[in-house]
Amino acid sequence: MLSALLATGAEDDLIGRHRCASPAPRRPSIRPAKRLNPVLTAAHWRTLKTAGPATDADEAALYDARAQADLRLYGCNIENYIGTVSVPVGVIGPLRVNGLFARGDHYVPLATTEAALVASYGRGAALISAAGGCTAAVIAEGVHRAPGFAFADLTDAGRFVQWVLSEEAALRAAAQATTRFGKLVDLAPHVEGNHVYLVCTYTTGDAAGQNMVTIATDALCRDIEARCPIKPLYWFVETNLSGDKKATAMSFAGVRGRKATAEILLPADLVRAQLHTTATRMHDYWRMSALGGVMSGSIGVQGHYANGLAALYLATGQDVACVAESAVGVTRFELRDDGGLYACVTLPNIVVGTVGGGTTLPCQQAGLSILGLAGAGKARALAEVCAALCLAGELSIIGALAAGHFSRAHASLARRVQPEVCA
Repeated sequence: MLSALLATGAEDDLIGRHRCASPAPRRPSIRPAKRLNPVLTAAHWRTLKTAGPATDADEAALYDARAQADLRLYGCNIENYIGTVSVPVGVIGPLRVNGLFARGDHYVPLATTEAALVASYGRGAALISAAGGCTAAVIAEGVHRAPGFAFADLTDAGRFVQWVLSEEAALRAAAQATTRFGKLVDLAPHVEGNHVYLVCTYTTGDAAGQNMVTIATDALCRDIEARCPIKPLYWFVETNLSGDKKATAMSFAGVRGRKATAEILLPADLVRAQLHTTATRMHDYWRMSALGGVMSGSIGVQGHYANGLAALYLATGQDVACVAESAVGVTRFELRDDGGLYACVTLPNIVVGTVGGGTTLPCQQAGLSILGLAGAGKARALAEVCAALCLAGELSIIGALAAGHFSRAHASLARRVQPEVCA
C-alpha cells in the first residue's frame, strides 16, 4: 500500500488531490424506485450501460424471465431491481433429526459457490443418519431490539427507569399492538451514566422477526415519548446493544433468535467406516482446536458453522447477514469408554423463519418445501435442522482433518477439470 501511494506522485501533490474534489463530472444517479415494474428496470439498465461499464451481456446474465413477468412477488424484498443472481443449489440427505419439533428425515438444499461444501455436509448427514439420527432441541427463544434514551443527568435517568418499570404492562400493549404474532416477553433497562438502554426481547412466531421487533419497539418508544413525565433529550430505536447481525458475548451467553442444540453418539466402527479415522484422533483434534479457539479469542469454539448456515439461509430465504450472529456456538466432543464418540453442537443465535421476508419468494419457497418446512408452525423445526446441519458439518470436517484428507478433498473437488457438458 505504501509503495503504491508513493508511486502516484510527490507528497504535496497527493495531499492536494485528496483535499480537492475530483474535476470529473459525477455519473448519473440511479433513480430511486419504491415500486417494481419493467419500465423502471429498463431505465436502471440504460443508466448502467450509458454511464458505467455495464454491457448488454451483463443485463442478459442477470435477466430472470419469471421474476420480470411477476415483479409484484419481489415488491417487499428489493429496491432498484435489475435482475436476479443465480447461485448453484445442491442437496444433501436424508439428514435424520430426532427433535422436539423436527422429526424424521430431511433433504437439505444448500446454495453455495464453494466446491466441497455440499459434499462435506452430505457426508456428515449420511453419518448421522446411519447412526439413527441426532437428537435436537430448541431450548430458548428471543429477538432483541435495544433503544436508547439520553437525559440531562443520572438522576433523570434513574427516575426514567422507575417510570418505565411501573408502566411495563402499558408499554407491552403499545408494542404488541403493531403485530399479530410478536410478544414482548422482557424489558430490561441498562443504565450508563445519563444514558438508559432498554433491551426489549420478543418472541416472533414463525418469522425471523427483525422488522417485526423494530416496528414494535418504535411504537413502544413513541408511547414513552408521549406519556413519560421525564422527557429524554433524544432517543434512538436501536443502539447496538441488541446483538443484531454481529457476534456478541451477550447473545452467546443468552439467546438471540432461537437457541438450539444437537447431539449424537457414534459407535467407533461407524467412525472408522465412514470417516476413515478413529474417535480417539477426532477427540485429539477437537481438544487442540478448542484451545486454539480460546487463544484466538473467538466467541464460542466451532469449526465452520457459517459454511452450512450461509448455504441453507440462501436456499431458504433467510436474512443471510444474520449468519454473523447465527454462526456462533460451541462444538464439543467426548471420547467414551467403549471407543465411541459423543458429539454435540449448541448455537444460541439461530435467526430463521418459515414465513415472511425472503421465504415468500418462489425459489426460496421451493427450498423450504424440499425441507418439508414451508409455512407457519415450522420455524422451531427449522432451527433444529440448522443445529443438526452444523453437527453434520463439524463431524465431516473434523473427520477429514483427523484423517489427513482435508486438503486432498478440496484439491479433488475444487480444482478438478470439468468435462465438456454434452447435450
